[in-house]
Amino acid sequence: MKKDTQKVKHSIKIQFPLIFIGLMIGTILLCIFMNVYLLEKYYTGKKTAIIMDAYEGIKDATRQEDYDGTVLAERLNNICSTNNITIAVMDANSNMMFVSRNGGMILEKRLMNRIFGRTNESVDTKTLETGEDYELLRTSYDGNDFIEIYGRINNTVSFLMSTPVESIRESAAIANRFFIYVGLFATFVGALIMVLVSKKITKPILELSDISEKMVRLDFDALYTGKSQNEIGLLGSNINKLSHSLEQSISDLKTANNELKKDIERKEEIDEMRKDFLANVSHELKTPIALIQGYAEGLKEGINDDDPDSRNFYCDVIMDEASKMNNMVRKLLTLNQLEFGNDIVNMERFDIVDLIKNYLQSAEILTQDKGITVNFTGAEPVFVWGDEFRVEEVVTNYFSNAVNHCEGEKIIDINIEKENGKAKVTVFNTGSPIPEDSIDHIWEKFYKVDKARTREYGGSGVGLSIVKAIMESMNGRYGVQNFNNGVMFWFELELIKDEQ
Repeated sequence: MKKDTQKVKHSIKIQFPLIFIGLMIGTILLCIFMNVYLLEKYYTGKKTAIIMDAYEGIKDATRQEDYDGTVLAERLNNICSTNNITIAVMDANSNMMFVSRNGGMILEKRLMNRIFGRTNESVDTKTLETGEDYELLRTSYDGNDFIEIYGRINNTVSFLMSTPVESIRESAAIANRFFIYVGLFATFVGALIMVLVSKKITKPILELSDISEKMVRLDFDALYTGKSQNEIGLLGSNINKLSHSLEQSISDLKTANNELKKDIERKEEIDEMRKDFLANVSHELKTPIALIQGYAEGLKEGINDDDPDSRNFYCDVIMDEASKMNNMVRKLLTLNQLEFGNDIVNMERFDIVDLIKNYLQSAEILTQDKGITVNFTGAEPVFVWGDEFRVEEVVTNYFSNAVNHCEGEKIIDINIEKENGKAKVTVFNTGSPIPEDSIDHIWEKFYKVDKARTREYGGSGVGLSIVKAIMESMNGRYGVQNFNNGVMFWFELELIKDEQ
């Protein structure tokens, strides 16, 4: 059988690394875009928020404290150290109230220049926002950028605050290069890890795929053996259960199909048996019916009315043929019931020796008239399992067959042998052996080795068929064996355990 395999066009082992690489590249590009277009605005906004918070702090402090107080100086020092802000504060008399230690001297000069309107060409100034008492500026001085706020509080206190702004563009460029290098390295390492991880993930999936492919070909021996407790493990467990259920279902279907075939064959066999039965009965009844009809017509026409002996002969022939027909019909009905299984086999414990003795006693007159010597060695009881009525029928057919074919010394020997838990009953009669070409057919219905002789003693050819049907209904063995001086028929019954 050619293996039907499907090629995987889009393997998960390839898809996982490609998706990861795509995500990593997308993340790097997004970071670069944010650095170029958004980082500077974000950074400037944060710096502006810091210096505005410092402005509110100065404004609040000047409202609550004396200008010459130490509390104001302490508070402004905290603002400078915490937020990296340089502050210069001047009162209405141009006296410096507070100059921060981190570059306040430079800022003091710039404050004086603003108050007195002096300009400095080296300072590039851009106004960002204008308030009621302040002005927010972006300045560039000696190549350095600052966010500054200049104002006058209550028209008495002038101030200038400045906080440096790093070169965002340069920092962004450096960050972008760093992201590219790190991102490429991370992408390579991540892709390698994803290949290994995807291989580990796809291995049980491929195993499940192979199992499912075998299930398609009705091979249920392969089972998933993975120990993982994740979704794949659950899928594997369900695949195993499905495999077992399918195997059981297919087995049940095959069993039912096999039984259906047997039923069909049995029905066909029964139909053939019915046809054979009707044909054989018609054939067997043809001769006795013809004889009865002929002799009855002779009586009706008054042949030999003056001879009582002739009339008696005609009547004897009619009665004898009617008796043979009745006997044959009875046996055929018995055989029909056995073959169609209409009778229930009643297995019981009985003494086979006692059964044979009783039968021989009833047949004693028959054997004496024919001058036959019957030898039976049975003395002690032998208890067996079987249907006693049917076993008696087997003994009757064997013995009648032996009587009708007994020749020469005219001896019939009946023996019972115990072997292998069985009681073997044999019936031997002296006479001519059965032809070898007929041994295999003697158990068939209406088969007769010597038709003329069988007709002579009124045999119907169904006795041994009845034996066969009875023994098979009890699952017992039976058979025949030729000897130089006669023939022996036998059958076996199961011994009671105490008899073995």
